[in-house]
Amino acid sequence: MLDLDLEFPFEKLAQDLQTTGISILPNFVSPDILSKLELRIAELSNDDFKQAGIGRLASHEQNKKIRRDKIHWLDSSNELESVWLNYMGELKAYLNRRLFMGLFSYESHFAIYPPGAFYKKHIDAFKGRTNRILTTVLYLNQSWASDNGGELVVYNPDNHEEILTTVLPSYGTLVTFLSDEFPHEVLVANEKRYSIAGWFRVNASINHSIDPPK
Repeated sequence: MLDLDLEFPFEKLAQDLQTTGISILPNFVSPDILSKLELRIAELSNDDFKQAGIGRLASHEQNKKIRRDKIHWLDSSNELESVWLNYMGELKAYLNRRLFMGLFSYESHFAIYPPGAFYKKHIDAFKGRTNRILTTVLYLNQSWASDNGGELVVYNPDNHEEILTTVLPSYGTLVTFLSDEFPHEVLVANEKRYSIAGWFRVNASINHSIDPPK
């Protein structure tokens, strides 16, 4: 049996998902993990980040009218990147035990929004057409002020024109939500904005071939 009190951050997230489908938790990640992620970003060069696109596999394309962030996919072979992937692996195991979600894998990338960058309103998964189940966003911006822009705007699943909540990309905050439920967008950033976007997936295998990430 799970001890719900001892694993509070994961349990609070699970409770939020169970009741509303979205969770916004400040200070979710330990300072040690955050510092390692910042160190990794500092190691990366501009060439390590690629212009982000929309769609997957054959339908993938770049469209700067929709999004202008640049990304670097995390890989467990890198010691610093594996710190985050391992932590999300622990969360995956907890959510599977707690909510029986059947989460199979996790994919994640650093995202940099240079000044002027944005990501227009979109949904991360369409019902019956993908295996992304949960979206996660972790913010890595110290001393982020409201006039720096770059807020995450989440819309009502039942009314895509109604704002449900607006999230300032504050350091250490984790946002998690059902990927096929919540339209969302990133407003124009006025300063360089760092985050880690990720998705928990289920296994949508065809003919015994596992649907690959990314």
